[in-house]
Amino acid sequence: MKGLAPTHLLKLGLDQRGVAAIASEANGDLEAARVIAVHKERYTLSDGRSSFSAELVGKLIYSAADAEDFPTVGDWVLARRYNEGAFAIVHKVLPRKSLLRRKTAGRRVAAQLVAANIDTAFIIQSMDGNFNLRRLERYLAMVLDARIQPVMLLSKRDLLSPEQIAGCIAAVKDLMPTLEVLPLSNRCATDVAVVGNTLRPGKTYCLLGSSGVGKTTLLNHLMGEARFSTGAVREKDAKGRHTTTQRQLVHLAGGAMVVDTPGMRELGNVSADAGVAGTFTEIAALAAQCRFNDCTHVHEQDCAVLAAVQAGRLPAQRHENYLKMVRERQHYERSHAQRRQLDKQFGKYCKAVMKHKKDRR
Repeated sequence: MKGLAPTHLLKLGLDQRGVAAIASEANGDLEAARVIAVHKERYTLSDGRSSFSAELVGKLIYSAADAEDFPTVGDWVLARRYNEGAFAIVHKVLPRKSLLRRKTAGRRVAAQLVAANIDTAFIIQSMDGNFNLRRLERYLAMVLDARIQPVMLLSKRDLLSPEQIAGCIAAVKDLMPTLEVLPLSNRCATDVAVVGNTLRPGKTYCLLGSSGVGKTTLLNHLMGEARFSTGAVREKDAKGRHTTTQRQLVHLAGGAMVVDTPGMRELGNVSADAGVAGTFTEIAALAAQCRFNDCTHVHEQDCAVLAAVQAGRLPAQRHENYLKMVRERQHYERSHAQRRQLDKQFGKYCKAVMKHKKDRR
């Protein structure tokens, strides 16, 4: 695997960083492959020529400290193949250039992996009822923290007037002036072509958004066939059905790769320092003017952020969403550190018990 990588791996999005990682990590008969789907304890891998089922080697399972040590869709792995290549055992997850994570749904404080090695994330919101700036802020924090380029797709533009569409675009631009925003109707071939023309061979993209905003429909159009099932949005509450039940990486005819993800109704961020700062840039700039370096922007005197809220220069809802995300991040980091400490103590206890038993023999 030294030198140039095989063409079939380059077609799957392997870049020079990945080539170097494979060259340094590969040994014996281990082969490089990319994770294209996850099914609980089983995985589907591809080497660019064929796809095959795989499981994790026991050492990888038992040495994992948390979810990030397991493969996710988009990961590059080293595996040993059996049964004439129809099955494989994954031995190692190669270093990632990006990793999308969110907090698991419910009260449990843990990270759930969304996708790895993504270049650009399309954040999709429909303009007929799903449009929500506060939710967009959460998506942006998650994407920016993973060092992924975000692009905003405003779907179902065929249901709104030009003035309403312009208003939605202006609202997003007020939030983040540099964010690329594309209005879209999945019923318009020209709109789909505009999105398709942004996709580059060898690059990996993902579709993020709530159920019913048109992610899977868009993917079907980009593929040129209705390979994946779609569902309508319920009229009574404007919420979509979860037609996509698992993350999957699709290789398009033009050479780009797209990860479709299930709809996210609960979107908690985990340890997203860079993402929060990149999403709330005006708050970060104001914070530099606060009297105290450790200002929480909640109750301190001479807080430039609070002064901006009171003067109407910073929307109160945006300030509150910022505080919520900071609190979530701090809670996750504390809980994660405590859990890692407990795991470490339990590991020491187990080693002590085993040593005691050995000494008594």
